[in-house]
Amino acid sequence: MSESNASGWRSAAGLVLSAALFGAYAHGGAAHLLGFVALAPWLLALDQVRGIGGALRHGLLMSVAFAVAVFAWFGLAVGDYIGIGPVAGLAVLLVAAPLLQPQLIAFALVRHVVGRRHGPLLRALAGASAWVATEWLVPRLLDDTLGHGLHPSPWLRQGADLGGAPGLTFALILVNEAIAMAIARRREGIRALAAPLSIALLLPLAMGGYGLWRLSSLMPSHAGEVASLRVGMVQANIVDYERLRREMGAYEVVRHVLDTHIRLSRVATEQQDADALLWSETVYPTTFRNAKSEAGAEFDEAILDLVALERVPLVFGTYDRDEAGEYNAAAFVEPGKGLLGFYRKTNPFPLTEYVPAWLDGPRFRALLPWAGTWRAGDGPRVFPLRSVDGREVQVLPLICLDDVDSGLTIDGARLGAQAILGMSNDSWFTRYPLGAELHLNVAAFRSIETRLPQLRVTANGISATIDNTGEVTARTAMDQEAVLVGTLHARTPAPTLMVRWGDWVGPTAFAGLLLFGLATVIGTSRRWWARRRTPGTGIDADALRDAILLTPFWRIVIAVLRLVARGGLLWMALQVLTNTGAPINPVAQAWLFAGLVLLPEAAAWSLMRAFAATLRIEGDTLVLEQSTHRIEMRTGDIAGARPWRLPLPTMGVALRLQAGPWRHAIAGIDPQWLIERLRTAGAASASDNLPPSRAAILGHALHTTHHRLLDHPLFKFGLFPLLPALPAYRLHQVIAYGGTFGEWQTYGAKAWLLGLFVWWASWAVNLAMIAAGLRLLVEAGTLLPLVLRPQKTTDVRRVLEIAARVLFYLGVPLWLAVRLWPW
Repeated sequence: MSESNASGWRSAAGLVLSAALFGAYAHGGAAHLLGFVALAPWLLALDQVRGIGGALRHGLLMSVAFAVAVFAWFGLAVGDYIGIGPVAGLAVLLVAAPLLQPQLIAFALVRHVVGRRHGPLLRALAGASAWVATEWLVPRLLDDTLGHGLHPSPWLRQGADLGGAPGLTFALILVNEAIAMAIARRREGIRALAAPLSIALLLPLAMGGYGLWRLSSLMPSHAGEVASLRVGMVQANIVDYERLRREMGAYEVVRHVLDTHIRLSRVATEQQDADALLWSETVYPTTFRNAKSEAGAEFDEAILDLVALERVPLVFGTYDRDEAGEYNAAAFVEPGKGLLGFYRKTNPFPLTEYVPAWLDGPRFRALLPWAGTWRAGDGPRVFPLRSVDGREVQVLPLICLDDVDSGLTIDGARLGAQAILGMSNDSWFTRYPLGAELHLNVAAFRSIETRLPQLRVTANGISATIDNTGEVTARTAMDQEAVLVGTLHARTPAPTLMVRWGDWVGPTAFAGLLLFGLATVIGTSRRWWARRRTPGTGIDADALRDAILLTPFWRIVIAVLRLVARGGLLWMALQVLTNTGAPINPVAQAWLFAGLVLLPEAAAWSLMRAFAATLRIEGDTLVLEQSTHRIEMRTGDIAGARPWRLPLPTMGVALRLQAGPWRHAIAGIDPQWLIERLRTAGAASASDNLPPSRAAILGHALHTTHHRLLDHPLFKFGLFPLLPALPAYRLHQVIAYGGTFGEWQTYGAKAWLLGLFVWWASWAVNLAMIAAGLRLLVEAGTLLPLVLRPQKTTDVRRVLEIAARVLFYLGVPLWLAVRLWPW
């Protein structure tokens, strides 16, 4: 077997072994220790990858292998739920794996790119940052991350109150990196092993030591010192309402559901002394106190009668409705007072419960008739859970996917919650209990992060009581009727860094990567300018250029990413222009901009940076130098140079050698300049370009009319939006809070700065859409002289670019001044 084949087999074996270890890790129990080593075989395989294409392939393959090993149950459950069958559901999971587990792809790419220029420590930190930053940026259905697998360990999981589950993930990746490095250096002696083995040993010990200390600090005082409530959770084991409707009729189904819950509720209050009752998500499958029929009003009265007769408050899953639509909701009913209010589910399940407005429409409904029509709620609410004798606990209701949103729970803790009430319907996990276990573990992390105890009820399991350390102190089995009673205390939760700082690990990792990338760009630019300005090098400064080396495959990938980004921006601009007057949510708009525009554009930029090169011509030699490669070719061996007809993803030149086409193309450079330089140096390229082709003229126009500062994205969309945002934000502060820093003085610096960020982001997005419209006009205006009088193309484009800059940099501030001037 050749060395390359052997390396390929070792690489595949490392990937498969890591996937298998992750599969075991996901089952919990003692296997949680595998989290510290599961990634190591794949890391060793990644270390053997030579090019960025290989890193991308590894990331894609690992996303599929990971999905099969850890989430095969999810594909099977989805297939059963939507009626396409488990095999088809699994196939959908495999196809969607790169979208469901994008952190593996980002990790492989960033780790490889950073590892080409820096040592193992920076490589490990950058890879771990890319992992948790991607998980923060790209929403996932169950918000799963490696750190959740440490839930079986009472000591190791306590670190989640510092950095959440993402913080544990970051630590796990670093330990795996250290173990992989130790394995790679095993033949280099004890000194080479000392550093990685120390990290691999000390980091888990530090995690465990912190957990041990934290557990001792959380020992509760005597329960009698504070008010407490016993809450009876009813798990009725009634599922598949649609099937029951077909068999029994709508009225009889609701009657059966209510009768069962009332019977079990009386068991809780009369036999187990429950002070309050908790039913599961959507257990009452219609609107409460907003009846759609006489039967609905009758059922409402039955619930109110139960509360009045048993003299206990009741929290249950139902529907709520207003002029905007219906909501998955939780109703709070109190004896003697009736309905206190509703909490509306903030995170409805994608597609099955909720369809975003930009995706919804008749065609979509025809394709997926089972898609839901509920609307998303507007954030956390804290309600009093109060017994008839006045004992009271402030509770935060969460419905199903709400409990995978750490930010939502943190916001609830800041509102004064003393406990969490979780309601879910995990019936689609009945045949796949691993899904129900994962959901329970993820929910338990909300109690660790906020130190709020939690009562969690489901339709048919797993219902549970969870203390403020994340320990599941009592639970029911799946697929059975049960009543579980848990006790809540009116105790102020222990302070945590997560509640103080929020979900900070992902944003910090993302910011760190951006700063690292910026520092790399600045360092590269300085070295480039230093080479240009250093006398005595024998290199003509005008013969030195930055370039990008692209194969056809990577050209297509980057072009598609840039087209997606620009198309998404134009689509957003069109949506704003055609808006019929409905208010635009700036936060939702910013997130949409990040997903449709920033992410693909950042991916394209990162790939182009990975393939960046310095081009120069030394005598009769064309030299292309990358960080790890140097390519030299005699200009006499170049038979032709042809500019790209379409400047996608940017302008470029394809070279043809005497021996045939060259597999790379040179992008990001003025094609007319390069062709003239090659001619001067002796390349036989004149036959291809007499006179200069329109493609060369267009590329020259694109290159020479670009302004280094005014057209730079950081200046144009980073700094410049502050000019309109600051006065507009000040006006908002004066109107809403009475002064420039009114919100700061009322709610603190964080609220003021967050508001400023939202205003800046809103202006940045809108300015980007304005710039897109101007860019469209400039590009259209450039095509006219290119067709009619090519030699005038550069001059016309220069005039158009100046006009667009004037409109952008002067027109927008002038418009704002006119709007704000007190006429």
